[in-house]
Amino acid sequence: MKYTYIPRGVCSRMIELEIEDDVIKSCRFLGGCNGNLQGIGKLVQGMDVDEAIERLEGIDCAGRGTSCPDQLAHALRAAQES
Repeated sequence: MKYTYIPRGVCSRMIELEIEDDVIKSCRFLGGCNGNLQGIGKLVQGMDVDEAIERLEGIDCAGRGTSCPDQLAHALRAAQES
């Protein structure tokens, strides 16, 4: 399943996911801190969706109350519910 998510409160503008059998096959951010977000995308590749959500949810960036990793957790949860 391919899923696109528009993050809120962060620098990145879009998260594109491909999930198969509850495993993240690909994760790509558009905008934001390019090198860091490429790294996060590679790190979650092959990871179980629930494990990624557990690890990333609640991470804060500069007191914003969210971050790109936190928004990825929101994207993964939304993809599960779709």
